[in-house]
Amino acid sequence: MAVFGKAQYIKRVEDDRLLTGTGGFTDNLARPNQAHVVLVRSPHAHARIVKIDTAAAAKAPGVVAVCTWEDMAKEGCGDFSFPAMFPNADGSKPVMTPRRPLAHEAVRYVGEAVAAVVAESRGQAQDAAELVEVEYDPLPSVTEMEDALKPGAPQVWKGAPGNRVGFNRFGDADKADAAFKAAAHVVSIDIVHQRLIVNAMEPRAIMAEWEGDRLTVHIGSQNPSGTRDALADVVLKMPKDKVRVLVRDIGGGFGMRTGIQPDESVAVWVAKVLKRPVKWRAERSEEFAAATAGRDQLHKNSMALDKDGKILALRMEAFANVGAYPSGAGVAIPLFVGPKVTTGTYDIPVVDLKITCVLTNSATIGAYRGAGRPECLLNLERLMDSAARQMGMDPAELRRRNFVKPSQMPYTTAVGETYDTGDFNLFLTKTLEAADWNGFAARKAEAEKRGKLYGRGLASYVEWTSAMVMNEMAHYEVKADGKVVIWMGTQGMGQGLQTSFTQLASELLGIDASQIEIAMGDSDRVGGVGSMGSRSAYIGGSAVLTGSEKLVNKGKELAADALEASAADIVYAAGRFTITGTDRAIGLGELAARQPDKRIYIENVNSVAGIAWPNGAHVGEVEIDPDTGFVELKRYTTVDDVGRPLHRPIVFGQIQGGCAQGIGQALLEENVYDRETGQLITGSFMDYAMPRATTFPTFSNALDDSVPAKTNPLGAKGVGESGAVGSTPTVMNAIMDALWPLGVRNVQMPATPLRVWQAIQNTRG
Repeated sequence: MAVFGKAQYIKRVEDDRLLTGTGGFTDNLARPNQAHVVLVRSPHAHARIVKIDTAAAAKAPGVVAVCTWEDMAKEGCGDFSFPAMFPNADGSKPVMTPRRPLAHEAVRYVGEAVAAVVAESRGQAQDAAELVEVEYDPLPSVTEMEDALKPGAPQVWKGAPGNRVGFNRFGDADKADAAFKAAAHVVSIDIVHQRLIVNAMEPRAIMAEWEGDRLTVHIGSQNPSGTRDALADVVLKMPKDKVRVLVRDIGGGFGMRTGIQPDESVAVWVAKVLKRPVKWRAERSEEFAAATAGRDQLHKNSMALDKDGKILALRMEAFANVGAYPSGAGVAIPLFVGPKVTTGTYDIPVVDLKITCVLTNSATIGAYRGAGRPECLLNLERLMDSAARQMGMDPAELRRRNFVKPSQMPYTTAVGETYDTGDFNLFLTKTLEAADWNGFAARKAEAEKRGKLYGRGLASYVEWTSAMVMNEMAHYEVKADGKVVIWMGTQGMGQGLQTSFTQLASELLGIDASQIEIAMGDSDRVGGVGSMGSRSAYIGGSAVLTGSEKLVNKGKELAADALEASAADIVYAAGRFTITGTDRAIGLGELAARQPDKRIYIENVNSVAGIAWPNGAHVGEVEIDPDTGFVELKRYTTVDDVGRPLHRPIVFGQIQGGCAQGIGQALLEENVYDRETGQLITGSFMDYAMPRATTFPTFSNALDDSVPAKTNPLGAKGVGESGAVGSTPTVMNAIMDALWPLGVRNVQMPATPLRVWQAIQNTRG
């Protein structure tokens, strides 16, 4: 078996089909007799549904059917019930009305699906949808958490008094109080983590068709098997073996494509009932209004330090908007996931954390790249820079004084998580060197000569991974022509998994990459958890490692039989099994051809020992025009610890992509509802600002693989969300560094030109 990571990196295997327009996306599918679904959505943030009149729409040209929840319920469709497993601070459990694929009795946010029109063409369905008449009785609504928590606020659900739907607490409040009383320095900051639209390049789409007595569902999903289970159990009420989920190419996942969203399931139910192929594809406006969004939290943070800058305690009170219909992920992320990294890379002995989930009349919050970790790390890193300024200390030095040391590993944090490895000072030092930290003063002076403000920001981060499931599948099939097909439970969605796993398997098996095919996205062929929580490389990759070992071991047994030798005398190298000390050998393909079914097949499920903790440091520099408030990102440097990387170019792409999204949050992106009416103000790219190539400087990225993970045989740590975790605090710290001399003490995200300009003006009276 080869040692991976030593060969020349292969070209991305996904690129040819994607760059030449031959990729297979769900909306490309077209079947004979295929019908199309268009959804009728609510224009109200909160209203009672008085009547739905579908008569005119049903008579429109090409219309096959018009459906409401009553129709779906009559045919046995299930609903997406919210489990009351998250009690409030007083111990009470909210009682939630089930969320249905189509609204029933009331709508609770602008964009909620109310009816479905099925027609022979998409255009006919769109035209007929205009004819569906829905009579509403508007009700008071609330879209801001601050308003939702006020006494007497409109109630999103009667069974959730005060609009509270979950609470969690970590740490020791009494010890924290004592630490704050004894502290020489206390810093505090309130941070709004604004709501973000996921904006995957490909809008959501789904197509369902019958194949014999089974229903096949084509969808862009990050976890095909989980999607199959939800459809079978919740929507279709069919045995799982009668439902197959197939995933083709995906134009971005970012957490939004974990599982299935209720409005997507309508087309599947229609296909079941009509016994014909049915497709639905979201308009971009529907993605803004109705797809799961990300972040939307308010954190009130304080840190206590002694006279030498040693952290004594951390206190945080967080409020998380989960929308009108809480999802499991939307509630678990703030209550359980984010707190896992609250203490970051620092040895913080005491914490007091309180998190409350809040209902509002807005679209559901779900996972979005980083999922809870960017919020908590941003809090911590903003506090670190504020403390350094208050104490007159270099922000890098303050971090060094508080880092968890390698000698403390394995280290258990104040919230009960255990880091297996980490040399945080090493990566800070390497990042400062790469960023020319000591040359900052000259760059600042040059900018000031031009009348600009100039600042630098630093962030040290650690990232939780795994999605709390430590096993994954990799099934191997060797064909008679020598081709090795590896069926993976992980799922590619643009992050280059096919390339990374091909590279890994090629090196492990010693065969050319052209002889390996990484197959994903078929719930019939392989189960597994899928791709989320930065788990693919180290959990999925470890399954490739152990699967390759099992294949070789099985091959030795089969080769021994074919060559009439003892298995102990068989050695494997470069795709061939040889009797030691002889020239007698047989290749993988030839060996497969000798088997009764002309193949060698093994099933492999591998478990890793625990969570991996990618980490690193980022440094960024910004230039601000004080007359306009425009922020320009001038330099950006990262040195990341991803353990042992599978494919360095892929890793750098993941880091840069994550940075782009994190920087977009810092500078540009914000999903806004009208506070009075609940209408979505940022309902298109005309109003929702996205980063462009010109937003970023040339990134300087480096890796150091000298601190491998100890929880998996690869030593890998994951990388998919690291950039999104480290970049937002880096940019915000740089902005505050530039504005601090003017007296500006806080700017909320996004740091738009208007917001920055107003902060400057406020300091001028």
